[in-house]
This record gives sequence, C-alpha cells and structure tokens, in this order.
Amino acid sequence: MNVEEYERMFRLEDSYWWFVGRHHLILTFLQAQYGGRRDLTILDIGCGTGAMSRKLAQWGAVVSADFSPLALTYCRRRDLHQLCVADAMRLPFRDNSFDVVVALDILEHLPDDQAALCEFHRVLKPGGRVIATVPAYPSLWSGHDVALMHFRRYVAREVRERFTAARLKIEKLSYAMTLLYPVVWLMRRVILPKDAPPQASLVSVPGPVNRLLVRLLSGENALIRRVSLPFGVTVFCMAERG
Repeated sequence: MNVEEYERMFRLEDSYWWFVGRHHLILTFLQAQYGGRRDLTILDIGCGTGAMSRKLAQWGAVVSADFSPLALTYCRRRDLHQLCVADAMRLPFRDNSFDVVVALDILEHLPDDQAALCEFHRVLKPGGRVIATVPAYPSLWSGHDVALMHFRRYVAREVRERFTAARLKIEKLSYAMTLLYPVVWLMRRVILPKDAPPQASLVSVPGPVNRLLVRLLSGENALIRRVSLPFGVTVFCMAERG
C-alpha cells in the first residue's frame, strides 16, 4: 500500500465502521469455533498496522506478519512484538506451525494468490483453519483498488475454486457487507469522477452514523453465521486443512 494509506489505517482501524465491522466478522467465527481457548497459535498474515493482531491475542500467541517493514513499525506502536517481515507467497515458517491463519484482504495484493493459499495449507496444522476476506466483484474496481495496490477483485465462485485447489476444505463461504453494497456501487460506478485521483474509499462520517454502521454490520455478521449471503462488498471464507 501507499505510505499515506498505512497512516490512515493506523488512525482509523480501531474505530472506523469498515474496519470494526470486518474485525467483528472474524472474531464472531473464531468465538464460534474456539470459544474460550487461549492456547492457539495464530498467524495474522498481511497484518497491516496490527489492530486485528491485538484482538486475536485473546485466543493465544499471534505472529503478525507483513511484506512491508513500514507496516510493522505501526504494529510496534501497538505494543506488538512477535513480528515478521514475510512474503505470503513464500512464508518463512515450518510446516504445521499454526492452528489458524487469518488473511484479511491480503490475497488481492498478491501476483500469485494460489501460491499463498498453498503456503497457508503448508504452515497450518492438520485441522487448522484459514479465515480470509477479499474484495468482491471486478465491477466495483475503482481508484480505491489502485491506491491499495490490488491485482484483482473476486466473486465467490473464484474463491471456492482457489481454496479447493489448495486442498483447503471450505466450511463457510459468503458475501459480507451486503447492506452497504448499493451505496458502494453508486459511489464507485456513478458518483465518483472517472478521473479522480486514486485514494482509499474511507469516507468520513459523523460519530452517530459510524456507530449505527457498526451495529448494522454486527447484526449482519451474526446472520452470516447462519446463512450465506448472496452478494456484498466482501467475500468471506473459512476453510479447514484436512
């Protein structure tokens, strides 16, 4: 990502509805699968500025890994210490090292996302899980993706195919952030000028609106536990290594 985007992420990741809602989705599934366990080994790959890693620590030991040394400097500011500069397509960890790999919006940054998924399989213990999100729909491609240095956006079918090819058994596959899809579509396909400079779409909202969006996404996340949603801004996947 651009340097400016890391700074924005660090400032907003603990409070902005987009980040809070996405983190809550991951935590919802971790709680459902692992309850009160505290002994997990977790790899947060593409950890960014580290807010997710801090939340994952309630389940055990977390390794925060990112390709960018700059990202890890922000992690240190969050008092995280198990840090690793790592390429997701060639992880510097032994086979069977982790119970969980968390990969939030990382696969779209990689030239070879399939190689990364095979690496996730390799470093997971038998029965371990990958929990991942990726941005949905090539039709939503915009300056947001350019600013964040994405290679692609996905549909759910592609996610299923890639995970299955990496010998990861899908337990849950759903679109997410469904309620926001019409707004995002309008912003990126209609409202934003075609020649607007690339910038992450983190529109400032008043505090009450931010809190309302967090509550709406929390309710949607609870729904995703029971059903798979048919469309959304994000694709969510949880898969197990057999």
